Amino acid sequence: MSCFPSQRALSQVLLTPDDTKLMDRAMAPILPQVMERAGMMAARTVCQHIRPCRVLVACGPGNNGGDGYVLARYLAERGWPVSVAVLHPPGGGTLAEMMAQRWQGPVVAFTAEEAKRADLVIDAVFGAGMNRPLSEVVEQFFAAARQIIAIDVPSGLDGATGACKGRVAPCLMTVALIRKRPGHLLEPGRSLCGDVVCVDLAIPSAVMEGLADSALWENGPALWPLPVQQAEDHKYKRGVVSLCGGAAMHGAALFAFEAARHVGAGLVRLTVPDESALLYRLASPAAIVDTLPLEEALKDERRHVWVCGPGLGKEEVERTLPLLLRAHRKIVADAGALTWAAGHPELLRGVSVITPHMGEFSRLFGPCEENRLEAVQRASNQLGAVVVLKGADTLIAAPDGRVAVNVHATPALAVAGAGDVLSGLVGAFLAAGLPAWEAAAAAVWIHGEAGRRAAVKKGGWIVPEDLFGELGVARSAASYAEEEKLYWQK
Repeated sequence: MSCFPSQRALSQVLLTPDDTKLMDRAMAPILPQVMERAGMMAARTVCQHIRPCRVLVACGPGNNGGDGYVLARYLAERGWPVSVAVLHPPGGGTLAEMMAQRWQGPVVAFTAEEAKRADLVIDAVFGAGMNRPLSEVVEQFFAAARQIIAIDVPSGLDGATGACKGRVAPCLMTVALIRKRPGHLLEPGRSLCGDVVCVDLAIPSAVMEGLADSALWENGPALWPLPVQQAEDHKYKRGVVSLCGGAAMHGAALFAFEAARHVGAGLVRLTVPDESALLYRLASPAAIVDTLPLEEALKDERRHVWVCGPGLGKEEVERTLPLLLRAHRKIVADAGALTWAAGHPELLRGVSVITPHMGEFSRLFGPCEENRLEAVQRASNQLGAVVVLKGADTLIAAPDGRVAVNVHATPALAVAGAGDVLSGLVGAFLAAGLPAWEAAAAAVWIHGEAGRRAAVKKGGWIVPEDLFGELGVARSAASYAEEEKLYWQK
C-alpha cells in the first residue's frame, strides 16, 4: 500500500502478531542480538521508571520468555535483587533456551505466593500472539502481584484486538518492542496496559521500510498533513461546507455548522425548510441560511461537500440524502441518516464518510463481534466508504483496508452534540481537499485535542459549545506537532 513512507509516519505503525512473525523471519540471522537488545532496553526502561526493589521476572517458554531472561540478567547486573519464575522451560535448541542458560540467578516456583512476595512482577510469559485462554495458575499468579510491568503485552491480552483470553491483570506499564500493537490501544486492552512505552531495537532499515505497507496505524498528525494558510487563500479555496438542517432539531445542525466554521472552512451554508429559517438565523447571526429547494442548491458546483443527518428525522433524510447521492456529492452521513438506513446499509452506498457510535453501527451492520477491528474493516469495504466507529478508541477505516486507531481524546466528550461537532469537522477537511480517510482521521484527532483543551479549562465537564473556541488552536497543534509539545502533555 505504501501510503506513508516517511519516517515520521512509520512511528505511527501498529504491529500485529503476524507482522512480528514476518519480521522475526526476516531478521533470523540477527535474532539473538535483537533479543539481547530487547531485554536490555526493557531493563533500562524499568530502571527509568521504578526505584530498585525486589523483582520477580515471570518467564514463559517462547520468545517473550527469552526477553524476560535477558531483562533479569541486566537488572541483576545493576544490583537489583532479581529472581525468575518459570512457567514452562523453553524448548531445546530455541533462542529462549539460549537466553535461559545465560541466567545464573535464583529460580523460584511459579506460584501466587512467590508473586505476592515480590515488590514488582515483570510479565514475560506470553506475548501478543497468544491465542488460547490463560490457565488458572497464570491468572492466580498475576492476581497476587502487587504491581506488574508487562513485556510486549500483558499475558492473556490479544495483541491484535485488545480482547482478553481470560482474567488479565492490570499493569502499571507495558514495554512495547519496536512499535505499539493494536491491543495496546483497543479496549479493554488499553485500560489494562497502563502506560505504554515503546523501545527501539535498532532494527535494520530494510525491515522497517516494509512497515510502510501496514494497514494499521495509531492516529496522529503524521498521517494527514493539513493545508496551511497561504497569502493567495480565499473562501472558495479553503472549501465550502453545506449542511442539511431539519425543521425540529436545530441544535445538531448548528453544532456541525459552527464546528466547520471554527476549524477553517472558507464558507459554511445551511439549507433548511422555509418555516425554520428564522430560528436558524436567530440562533447564529453568522449563519448563511437559504431555503432554496435542494435541487436548486445542488446546481452550485462549488457546494460539493455536504453534511447530512444531524438533526434530521427519517422523512427529512428520505427527501435529502438520495438527492445528494444522485448528484454525486461528497457526503458525511451521521445521526438521522444512519437511523434512516438502519438494517439497510446499502442505502448509504455513495457517501464518503459515516460516523456511527456503536449503537448506530450495530443497527446498520448487525451485532458487532468481539473483533471490532475486523468488523469496521468489513463495514467500510461493504459500503465503499470511510467508517468512523466512535468510542473511547475510535476506529477510522477505509475501504482499502487501512484503519487508524484514535485514543487522542477525553471522556469529557461523552456528551450529546459532540458527535455533531465531529461531523462538521469531517466536512471541513473534505472541503479543504483531503481524501476521505485522511479528512476523517484529522477530524477525529483535532476533535479530541479540542476536547482535551476544553476539559482542562472547564474542570473536565464540558458542553459542545466549549469546543468551538479550541478548534483553531487544536488544528494548529496538529499542523505544527513536530515543532511544539502538545497542550495535553504540558
